[in-house]
Amino acid sequence: MSLFNSRISFALLVFLANFPGLMLCAVVSLSSIEIFDNREWLRTTSTVYFLCKGENKKVFQDVKRPRFAYAFNGQQSWQVLSNFSSTKCKWCGLYEEDSITSGDVYDEWEFCPSEFTAPRGEYVKFKEKQFNATFLCPDCLSLVHVSSSSDERRKHIAILVFLGALVSIVLFLGVMGLYKFWRKKRKEENQARFLKLLENGDGIEDDLSFDSSLI
Repeated sequence: MSLFNSRISFALLVFLANFPGLMLCAVVSLSSIEIFDNREWLRTTSTVYFLCKGENKKVFQDVKRPRFAYAFNGQQSWQVLSNFSSTKCKWCGLYEEDSITSGDVYDEWEFCPSEFTAPRGEYVKFKEKQFNATFLCPDCLSLVHVSSSSDERRKHIAILVFLGALVSIVLFLGVMGLYKFWRKKRKEENQARFLKLLENGDGIEDDLSFDSSLI
């Protein structure tokens, strides 16, 4: 059964490599987070949230106290953070807001599918004295692999097209060179024959049968 599943997975990967536009979105979730900075928001009504540029912010309602490792168990409200439909990076960050201030930055960075590593598709983001977070995106591994396969295939096609064009040009130049050489030899032969007939004198009009257009 495992061999059958492996073959199905391989066939699906090959299919997606040839049709990358059909690739489903790679969902990013939060596996764990720990806040180090003992800010006032931890004793008031402030909240921590994650935000990518152009998207809605994801508030971490479950994060209530510092220096406590919150682990994802499938029920927290902050499970899904974002998604990737290509290997393009996003500009994201971790922030804090309360009734007085809004958008205090813990850190901002480029969030990329290529940052997620095998075997589980984990990406650890650590900011000294600020936070330590682990993000999950298993589908990002396939997304990056499919993109890499597509890039390699495009490179191979480009190389083949270039080599085909180069061979065609060389063949064309070779044929043209042979044709010009043949024309030159034919012209020289006709000229030599003409001179020989002039030297013989008799029967020049009867024997002269060369192509005068080649002179």
